[in-house]
Amino acid sequence: MRSVKSIVTAITAREGAGVTVHRPFPTHNLDNIDPFLLLDHMGPIDYAPGQASGFPDHPHRGFETVSYMLEGALQHEDSAGNKGVIAAGDVQWMTAGSGLVHSEMPEENFRKTGGRLNGFQLWINLPQSDKMIAPRYQDTLAASIPIYESEDKTVWVKVIAGSAMGKEAVIATRIPILYLHVILQPGASFEQAIPADQTALAYVIDGQGSFAGETAGMDQLVVFANENENDTVSFTATGDNPLSLLLLAAQPLKEPIARYGPFVMNHAAEIREAVSDYQEGRMGQIARK
Repeated sequence: MRSVKSIVTAITAREGAGVTVHRPFPTHNLDNIDPFLLLDHMGPIDYAPGQASGFPDHPHRGFETVSYMLEGALQHEDSAGNKGVIAAGDVQWMTAGSGLVHSEMPEENFRKTGGRLNGFQLWINLPQSDKMIAPRYQDTLAASIPIYESEDKTVWVKVIAGSAMGKEAVIATRIPILYLHVILQPGASFEQAIPADQTALAYVIDGQGSFAGETAGMDQLVVFANENENDTVSFTATGDNPLSLLLLAAQPLKEPIARYGPFVMNHAAEIREAVSDYQEGRMGQIARK
């Protein structure tokens, strides 16, 4: 089994229009983990009626954003005229590519009635060859996402990307990516084969687990070591409550990274071009009535 390289506790930050997020990376303790650029746990936040906030108009270029909702509902719009709603269990996989202006704000009924916002946004770098491809959305409803559940109900796995437990994801990715939501009942264990040269991470949403002899709990990120002879990650729910976590893995791109806010390219000149394109309106703007 893969050993644990490090365990990092998420920091608390405020993003967008005041949304509280728990962020294991990037922080002063841990930068991007190639090819993953950012992981934000939005909430959980309980909003009173009319108080829910979100992420107003902002640009993206050069990477992908993956929004996965556990509770609440967000409405997205962009400068290409796309719009839709992602609610509990849904996933939006957005390939920003050459760039667009995007917003994710509380869905109208959720904003009016209030409730709990709880979800994730993951940023994944694009290879240099894909940085300027046309933007693309994959809005995937919860009912379409494959789920495995063991006969004794102790292991539950949602396969957002990649494959696990005989289930294949329906979302197409630019590079091979594993994105699982795993829930284990106390005492249950889970194993997943992951090539030894791939980055592998586990973010604990709730509960407590044992990872190759190391213990991690809520809002902590487990970074697995890359060891040529080991290609399996394993963990066990050790607390009195279920262990809920995200398991992520992907092949590192091993390319230079130039990063400025919502722009991620390979060189500084490309960042300057992205800023200019945004400021000059070449990424468009969101048309609202």
